[in-house]
Amino acid sequence: MYCETVAKTANDIVANVGRAIYGKENEIRLVVAALLCRGHVLLDDIPGTGKTTLAKSLAKSVSAEGKRIQFTPDLLPSDVTGVNYFNQKTADFVFRRGPVFTNILLADEINRTTPRTQSALLECMGERQATIDGVTYPLEEPFFVVATQNPIESQGTFPLPEAQMDRFFMKLSLGYPSAEAEKDILNGYNDVSPLDSLGPVCTKADLNAAASMIPRITVSDPIKGYLIAIADATRKSERLRLGVSPRGTLALMKASQAWAAMAGRDYVIPDDVKKVAVPVLSHRIITRSQNTIRLTDTNEQVIEAIVDTVRAPVD
Repeated sequence: MYCETVAKTANDIVANVGRAIYGKENEIRLVVAALLCRGHVLLDDIPGTGKTTLAKSLAKSVSAEGKRIQFTPDLLPSDVTGVNYFNQKTADFVFRRGPVFTNILLADEINRTTPRTQSALLECMGERQATIDGVTYPLEEPFFVVATQNPIESQGTFPLPEAQMDRFFMKLSLGYPSAEAEKDILNGYNDVSPLDSLGPVCTKADLNAAASMIPRITVSDPIKGYLIAIADATRKSERLRLGVSPRGTLALMKASQAWAAMAGRDYVIPDDVKKVAVPVLSHRIITRSQNTIRLTDTNEQVIEAIVDTVRAPVD
C-alpha cells in the first residue's frame, strides 16, 4: 500500500536523524511530518539545543542540498534571494542565485533581521518561487525552511508579526534533553560528531513521491467535523483574542494525514489530530493576556485545553 511506502521513507529519515539528535524522536517525527506536507517549521528555542544539527542531519538524510543563512540586522533581501550583477566581460547582467535556491534551508535567528528581509524569505516559503527584478524563478522541490529564533532575547530583534507566523506549518521547541539523553550526547559527541557519519537514506525523488501520497489519506466526515470543532472552539474561546484561521484548519488536516501515513494507515483517527494539534495551531492564536513579550508556554497550554474539551468522534 502507498501508506506503507510513506511510513518506510519517514521512519528511515526519523531513525537517521535520531543518530545525531538524541532523545527527541517525537519532535523529529513532527519535523518530518511537516516536510511531507511541504510546510515549514519555526524552532523557537534557546541556543545549543540542536536546531542547526537537526536541519543539517535532515538534509544529509534526504540526499538534498542544504544551506544556512545567519540573519543579522544588516542583511538585505538580495542576500537571501539573489541579485543581478553586471558582468563586464559579457557586457550583460547575470543573475547570481542566493542561498534560498536550495532544498533544505536553515534560517538561523530569523527575528534578528528587518521585516523587509523577513518578508523576502516568507514570500519564497508561501509561493515557492523568488521574483528578482521582475523575473520569477521557481524553487526546486523539496523546498523546506527550518527557521529558528531565540525566545529569551528581545534586544536587537524584530519579532515576526502574527500574519507571518501563520505562514509556518508548525512551531516547535526541542527543549532540554533528559538526563539519559544528555549522557548519550556526552558519549556520542566526545570524539567526532555523529553528523559527520550520516549518509542519505532516501533520494529527493523518494521524498517527493511520499509527499504526493499524503493527500490520498482518507479524512472521514466525522474527523473533518472534529477539525472544524477544534478551530471553532479557538474562535469562541474567552481566553483568545484571535482564533485559528481556515489556513490553520487546513494545516491541521494535512498534518493529521501525514501522521496517519507515517503510522502505516490510510485513514486519519482522532489521536492523529491530537498528536499534531499543538505544534500546528499554537502559533496561530493570540491570547487576551499576550503582549509584546512572548510567553512560550501560554499558547500551547490553551490549545491543549481546547483539544481536551472538544469531543472526539468515536465511530
